[in-house]
Amino acid sequence: MIPSINPSGSRTIGLLAYFYGPGKHEEHTDPHLVASFDGMSPDPGRDAKATLKDLQQLLDQPVMALAEHARPAKHVWHTSVRADPRDRTLSDEEWAGIARRIVAATGIDPGDGQPGCRWAALRHADDHIHIVATLVTEDGHRPDDYRSGARAQAEARLIEKELGLHEVAPGDGTAAQRPTSAERHKAGRQGRERTAREELRETVRRAVAGATSEEEFFDRLAGAGLLIRRRAAPSGDLLGYKVALPDDRNKDGEPVFYPGARLAPDLSLPRIRERWSGDAQDNPAPQQEEAVRTGPGAPAAARRRTASAAWQAVLVVEQGNDAVAAAHIAAAGEVLDALAKTSAAHTRQELRDAATLYERASRSHVRALRGHDQALRQAARDLVHGGPALGRGEDGASTAMAIDMLFFLITAAAHWHAKKGHAQQAAAARQAAEHLHSAYQEAAAHPLGLLYQRGRRLNRPLLQRQAVVLREALPALAEQILAEPGWYALAATITDAEAAGHDPATLLSDAVERRELDTADSVSDVLVWRLRCLADLSADASGAPEHGTGKGPSAMRPAAPSPSLHWNRANDAAGNTR
Repeated sequence: MIPSINPSGSRTIGLLAYFYGPGKHEEHTDPHLVASFDGMSPDPGRDAKATLKDLQQLLDQPVMALAEHARPAKHVWHTSVRADPRDRTLSDEEWAGIARRIVAATGIDPGDGQPGCRWAALRHADDHIHIVATLVTEDGHRPDDYRSGARAQAEARLIEKELGLHEVAPGDGTAAQRPTSAERHKAGRQGRERTAREELRETVRRAVAGATSEEEFFDRLAGAGLLIRRRAAPSGDLLGYKVALPDDRNKDGEPVFYPGARLAPDLSLPRIRERWSGDAQDNPAPQQEEAVRTGPGAPAAARRRTASAAWQAVLVVEQGNDAVAAAHIAAAGEVLDALAKTSAAHTRQELRDAATLYERASRSHVRALRGHDQALRQAARDLVHGGPALGRGEDGASTAMAIDMLFFLITAAAHWHAKKGHAQQAAAARQAAEHLHSAYQEAAAHPLGLLYQRGRRLNRPLLQRQAVVLREALPALAEQILAEPGWYALAATITDAEAAGHDPATLLSDAVERRELDTADSVSDVLVWRLRCLADLSADASGAPEHGTGKGPSAMRPAAPSPSLHWNRANDAAGNTR
């Protein structure tokens, strides 16, 4: 349930005329009062003898009783209270009770013998009501409506619990501004799936992802086709900016511009500049390195660096101080935006949805300490400059690797927000993680399938030896992993790592020590990507040489098994459970 308090107005009759009218798109049905300050106010909707003027004069009477110079210029208070789409349809009696509680909680009509304002609650749809009040109490004073918005929200949380409605997570004032009703209707008329505000917010977020200067940021906005207005001081210093969609016009045919801060609090120019504050000194990018990041194989290389940066960031979010953790949580949003922008079609929508949802989780009242998040910001930059990735081969497999690591980072962010009591941010991060999980399943199916087949072709002594390595390195997890379908893919990865000169036991221990695996659906899948990342192995196994299969040349042949490796078939989990 969302109460939305609007700016004060000056014409009671105008507001009533809209409430009782057909609406801008004939959406108002059966407008009528459900409650009022005295329970007897005239209802022009259901009483043929009552008029809008009657109701307006009744509500305005305390205002008009004041001397003209004492009347407030903006004396009309208005809030809508909207039910969640998942809620049942409430009765008029239930809405009446809700209205009385909202006006009491906000100080409009506090009750308990205290003088209140005159108000009326009107319903013209199943899912919401409007409450209009005049801001002069019966004894001629201004009501105590300070922070009425926050008070209305707090009361709504109590109402949800008592009526068994969907419980909205409490906010902290850091959310992006919602599209207005007029913006939603306009989008509908224009055939848009989203409002101009929402489209602009996503476009600006993608433009800022990994950008390192104002010039680059504005070039990206222009490249995306947005109209841009810059606001400068008399000295010529840039103070801010506005953006508009070329085809979003007002009634006069002029573009509708939105300041960055109106799209989201962290999209104002000063807040964007904070992201760049540590770039030059903390992470200089040599021209040669930049060339590598935009050359052949760049999309896959960018995804591998993203996986590594995300893995490191998990530790910071879980163990670092709040300001540094907040910076990494914010930077994770840039990485998601960049990954969604550059990924192949089969994962793009899920990644785009994840990035859109995570936007709410990227901000809180914990101020981010920028400069420590450069690895993630550089990863976002690499993704953008690396260009679009293919959905197959090394590009596709490295995408799965990156998504896997990002899933754990976003899950860590959800836990961090939950511990801080940031309910909306925690919920948003959890929802984003669900979309990442879906994207991962799409991206990982083929590369893990190839590794699985390679693991199935490993000769029996080698497969047994890899199981011993696993049991010695991860005694607490070994039996679970050996029972998972993904064990064969992990066995193939251990074999590849050993062939590349790595100690697989050390790699396994390092992979587990650096992150808990309780939230993993498949521990073996997670370890596949972590080991391939740590050992700098190709994410795509389609062209890799096969070791220990008896097919073609092998760079590694297992030694004869020691006595301790001679297991009977009942205990041979690696050989007889598949």
